[in-house]
Amino acid sequence: MTPEKLYVGDDSVFVLDVPDQESWMSQLKEEISKHRSGCRNSHKINGRWENSYLDIDVVPSAKIPMRFARTVATEILGIKSALLFEPLPGSKESLPPFWFNIAKPGEITGLHDHANLSALSAVVYLQADLNAGNLYFEKDPAIEVPPEPGKIVLFPPYLKHGVRKNRSNEERISLAFNLFPFPLPMQNL
Repeated sequence: MTPEKLYVGDDSVFVLDVPDQESWMSQLKEEISKHRSGCRNSHKINGRWENSYLDIDVVPSAKIPMRFARTVATEILGIKSALLFEPLPGSKESLPPFWFNIAKPGEITGLHDHANLSALSAVVYLQADLNAGNLYFEKDPAIEVPPEPGKIVLFPPYLKHGVRKNRSNEERISLAFNLFPFPLPMQNL
C-alpha cells in the first residue's frame, strides 16, 4: 500500500489503487444507478450539475474507498482524520461531504478547491477510460492524473483542480469526498 507521490509546487498528491475493486466497485455503480433519480445537486456549471449527492444509506458501498482513504491518511500520511456521512456538526451546509461527479461525453469539471475545514480531499474513479479526461492540478508545476477505475487520488483540500473534457463515449463517474481532522472542528456557523 505504497502510494505514488506527485509534487504540485510544494504540495503532494498521492495516487494508489483501492484494494478489492471487484468486490465493491460494481456494487457501488449499481447503487448509484438504482438511486440516480433521487440525487440532490448543488450547482450547475456549463449546463451540467457538478456534484450529485445521495444519502449513504442508499450507497453503502461508498464507505469502502472512503475508509481506505482514511486508513492511508492515518497510517501512511500521518493525518488523523474522520469520515463524515452527514454535514459537519454546526455547519450551515445541508449536503454531506461526499458526492458523485457524472460527466457525459464532452463535459468537464471546472477548476475548484474543496472545504476549508477538511484535512484531506479525495477522488476515486468508478467508471472512466483513458479518454474520459485527466484530473489536473493547476499550480506550478501543473500535473495531470489519468482516470482509472479503482484509482484513488488524495490531495490537500485547498489545491485547485479540475477534470479535462470527457472525450470518451461513456460517462465518467467518480466519487469525491473530504476527510476532516480528528477530533472534529466544531464551529458556530
